[in-house]
Amino acid sequence: MQTALLVDDEQRMLDLVELFLNPQGIKCIKETNGKNAIEILKKEKIHFVLLDVMMPGMDGWEVCNAIREFSNVPVIMLTARTDKTELVKGLNSGADDYITKPFDERELVARVNAVLRRSPDEERESNIHYNDFTLDIERYSLQYLDLKVQLTLKEFFILKALLSRPNKTYTREELLNLAWEYESETDIRTVDSHIRNLRDKLKKAGFPTGNFLKTAWGIGYKWS
Repeated sequence: MQTALLVDDEQRMLDLVELFLNPQGIKCIKETNGKNAIEILKKEKIHFVLLDVMMPGMDGWEVCNAIREFSNVPVIMLTARTDKTELVKGLNSGADDYITKPFDERELVARVNAVLRRSPDEERESNIHYNDFTLDIERYSLQYLDLKVQLTLKEFFILKALLSRPNKTYTREELLNLAWEYESETDIRTVDSHIRNLRDKLKKAGFPTGNFLKTAWGIGYKWS
């Protein structure tokens, strides 16, 4: 599981971003103070930072400059300003990307994914293990004991969410946002079709699908 450090002096914004990222299987550490955020980054394994610009004490630019003195962790700046000079200032301070508030959930997720794809190999997520299951991040396959199946990209992203947070019930909307990102016109029932195909594929391969991939009626799906 990947970990994000969210830095913003507004608790409401921290909670909102966490709500957007949790369905992606991303753990969030929230901090309202720049200096404290730097100390957390020195102690914790952080995969990327979402950093607000306008904060009391140390502002986002100062925090980003301080981070770059000891870490190459991806940094995405969050700001309500739209001035292009602010964008240049952010990139010059060592930021990897820049998002203007208010932002769309899908935009945030897409930019996070893009930054992580560009990050060094050692910063990338490792395979996901749960009980006797292994989701292979490099090969887009699922293994159970000595059985293995190849997944489509949509099936992979759905399973990645389910296995990253076992026993969490994902709504169809959450899975749709995760697997389809910008394809906003996609029918939500498409998720059901992919789950049905995934169950058939796993059953034919000998996986005990019924014991793990479960339907939460009226809500969505979970892996337990």
